Amino acid sequence: MSLNPIVLSIPIFFILIGIEIVVERLMHMKLYRLPDSIANLSCGITSQLSGIFFRVLAVGVYELCYANLAVTHLERNWIYWVALFFLVDLGYYWAHRMSHEINLFWGGHVVHHQSEEYNLSVALRQSSFQVVWTFFFYLPLAVAGFETVDFLLISSLNTLYQFWIHTETINKMGWFEYVFNTPSHHRVHHGRNPKYIDKNHAGTLIIWDKMFGTFQAEEERPTYGITKPINSWNGVWANFSHYATMAQELKTIPSWTDKVRYLFNKPGWLPKSMGGYRPAPPVDKAQYVKYDTPSPASLNYYVLFQYVICLVGTALFLFNQTKFDLGQKAIITVLVSLTVVNCGVLFEHKRWVVVAEWIRIVLYPAGLIILTIVLQGPMLLVWTTTGYLLISTVWFYRIPKHYAAAS
Repeated sequence: MSLNPIVLSIPIFFILIGIEIVVERLMHMKLYRLPDSIANLSCGITSQLSGIFFRVLAVGVYELCYANLAVTHLERNWIYWVALFFLVDLGYYWAHRMSHEINLFWGGHVVHHQSEEYNLSVALRQSSFQVVWTFFFYLPLAVAGFETVDFLLISSLNTLYQFWIHTETINKMGWFEYVFNTPSHHRVHHGRNPKYIDKNHAGTLIIWDKMFGTFQAEEERPTYGITKPINSWNGVWANFSHYATMAQELKTIPSWTDKVRYLFNKPGWLPKSMGGYRPAPPVDKAQYVKYDTPSPASLNYYVLFQYVICLVGTALFLFNQTKFDLGQKAIITVLVSLTVVNCGVLFEHKRWVVVAEWIRIVLYPAGLIILTIVLQGPMLLVWTTTGYLLISTVWFYRIPKHYAAAS
């Protein structure tokens, strides 16, 4: 399978993020915080890595439906492409809406809403499990006769469109907002204010929200995030936190019937005997404080250094993933995931991550050096990796360890 357009767009994503950071500095907007941005990118990394495996499921089922259940094979003319565009966008609307209105599905989408900031890095904050709960919304397109490769192309373009709407640097856009999804419309969608909850589920076209009664215009600027903040920079834990909460709450629900209802009702639902539905609490901007974990500058630069290396390595892997077998892909996915966990949790003042980082600093380079020598790889890689080991060791040793004294 060829690379998907989202992977190919990675360089463009980072160029646009860089431009937004420049605009932020010039306009004194304070849109970015380093730990939050790294957590966002970590979720994007884990989403792309897990997608290597889950996408096989989604694409495979679509192809099976197309090959065995398609009622016709449509002619690929301009009507075909226009119809596919509208139907993919409509399918996205319902998949997205149900991801907000069904508790089990919300666990696969909540990751995208956890950030308390709103910038282009949030667009890359994607769940590893969302595809599991949404791929079947598109299967009617396979039955209708739209080819798999065409569906994947239009679906990817639909996703790419949504990147630019995650910004506060663009205000209202006039007539464009009557038809298309825009930053203003999508800021509403990311708001945790009660009147903004579960509104504006559109992908490309806002018309679906207006047709199905889920549209809300932006009035005051939203307060971003989820009603129960995750309070963590751990990009892997972000994917499991809601399911952990669900498991705890399921234990307290006595009736099996209510347990099933809990899974498929809206997030916040409980049986009447346990208090009933818990609506989104009002936002008190005077009392609201974002999750924050101040760290010394030396740690910030150290994590940024490690993270840039991780990003480059992950990008090279994604661009060359067809050269690896399934086992190698799984190993690389685990190693990268452990790295992004450390990079996030280092900001959280956890004692255990200091030990975990020392282990990673030593074992990862040592493993790569041994592998290079055994496979008779280029000696330049050995010397580069040795240099990385020395720099990381000295740098991490010199970081004040009082930042890890909290737990």
